Amino acid sequence: MTETAANTPQSGSGTAWQPLSGVRVVDFSALLPGPAAGAILADLGAEVIKVEPLAGEGVRHREVLSPILYAANRSKTSLTIDLKHDGAAAVVAGLARWADVALESFRPGVAARLGIDHASLSAANPGIISCSVSGYGQSGPWRDAPGHDLNFLAAGGAFAFSGHWTGRPRRSGMPVADLLGASNAAIAILAALNERRDTGRGVMLDVALMDAVLFGVSMRHDLGADGEVGDSPYPTNDLFATADGRDIALGVGTEEHLWQSFRTVMAPDMPMILESRFDTDEGRRTHGDALFEALTDTIARRDAADWMARFDAADVPANLCLYPAEAVVSDHVRARGFVTEVGGRHLSAFPAAADGRQPQIRTPAPEAGSGTREILGTLGFAPAAIDQLVNDAVVADGPKRGA
Repeated sequence: MTETAANTPQSGSGTAWQPLSGVRVVDFSALLPGPAAGAILADLGAEVIKVEPLAGEGVRHREVLSPILYAANRSKTSLTIDLKHDGAAAVVAGLARWADVALESFRPGVAARLGIDHASLSAANPGIISCSVSGYGQSGPWRDAPGHDLNFLAAGGAFAFSGHWTGRPRRSGMPVADLLGASNAAIAILAALNERRDTGRGVMLDVALMDAVLFGVSMRHDLGADGEVGDSPYPTNDLFATADGRDIALGVGTEEHLWQSFRTVMAPDMPMILESRFDTDEGRRTHGDALFEALTDTIARRDAADWMARFDAADVPANLCLYPAEAVVSDHVRARGFVTEVGGRHLSAFPAAADGRQPQIRTPAPEAGSGTREILGTLGFAPAAIDQLVNDAVVADGPKRGA
């Protein structure tokens, strides 16, 4: 469908939906999966403390990763601490007593060495829910292997499916494994909070990004598949380049009425689409190479706006492939109300509404250590004790250069 642009996005105007108000989360995680899980909880009302090194976590120092910093750490406060310092144990114990949930995303074994594993935290608070988000999980022969999103997608079988009618598998520009893992972590935490109402006990949650990928694959594909089986099942369900260098996503698949509408639109420019070999779903797949090649050639002859006007008029499921900056100013995104401007950046709140109420991004991502003193005061540390922790370089009350 065609997107019309307005000048600026707007946030929802309804009452904020904050069902997790009163839930306390201490977030020891870094990069994307763990912090994104924490951001989901924060959008839904949880109070989240981001715990990071004295100089701030790594994404603060790599410009290419700065969108992660601002998106995955909104609505949090920041405490900077040297977890390897002997004096950190008292602070960690205070955080554990304060928190309902703890998040960490280190490789297996690292959390224990830092004293933030479930055994250490539950010694201070038996009711705490600890969620460990890692690449391959806390068990199994791959548990200690390094990796990033691309590796977990590969290991989970996602690259057996190209998603296109022709061609080798191609990676997505979206960090799918990271985002699936973040969602799984948030869901598991909510389930554990519900269970704790009955048991009164905390649990240790083990969330692996590779497992999240394989779970997703299993929802659509046969896990017994051997070999590359991933070509799109429909030549009319793919991306097609237009004359002006844009791309259109066509979603014409199994529904016969959609095929007939699409066929009518394309026939003046592509008469072969009316041939009887394309009358049935089976025929379109049997002769898919010829159909795909002809569609690719035909759609490349007109500009995107021309095609989109034709497809919209015929109710064909087609979308112009938008850039994010185009998407956020579309009339539809503005009407939905989940995207808002926070700290000069466009961010999307967790996109679910309850009777018109929406989750809320309350504050921009914090400066490193900007909440250290206030957080320690909340944990019961006296001002003199906080000063001593700062002087001993256990904590910092702002970014500490070179730490």
